Amino acid sequence: METYIWIAVGVIVLLWIVITYNRFIILRNRVRNNWSQVDVVLKNRFDLIPNLVETVSGYSAHEKETLSRITEMRTRYASAQSVNEKAEASGEMSALVNRLMVVAESYPDLKASENFLYLKQQLAEIEDKIRYARQFYNDTVEAFNTAIAVFPSNLIAGLFGFREQAFFHIDEAEKSNPQVRF
Repeated sequence: METYIWIAVGVIVLLWIVITYNRFIILRNRVRNNWSQVDVVLKNRFDLIPNLVETVSGYSAHEKETLSRITEMRTRYASAQSVNEKAEASGEMSALVNRLMVVAESYPDLKASENFLYLKQQLAEIEDKIRYARQFYNDTVEAFNTAIAVFPSNLIAGLFGFREQAFFHIDEAEKSNPQVRF
């Protein structure tokens, strides 16, 4: 009888290990998938912004520097390896976009341009998608990080090498208002 109890306990522990491990795999895959979604909308933004800059550049010779900085940011983003590097490039791009929009407000003809209005609308939609994708990614990272930190599942996480994932943080450049000087 005692043998059956030990076998039952062993089966229960083994079953718990398998279920916990599979839960970590599912959560890790959700984190990766959600990061992929963030990455897609950020790339859409990086692809749209040069068109917006070109439209503004036609009205303002001062913005050639912004175009070259945006090109540089696109390259940095494409070569970034980690979530933090991509988040930093995204934050710098947000600051450039804010500056560009302030410049655009100074040109009444530009504000009335159909092409500019369309691009501005597209950019607003992409920015909304980025906010939602970031939020969803961070929610998924929180669930994953919590699962690997709580006892007793942290024992399984440590045993199989599951590590916390990085949150997508907004840096100070994204929080501040742009300063435009001519």
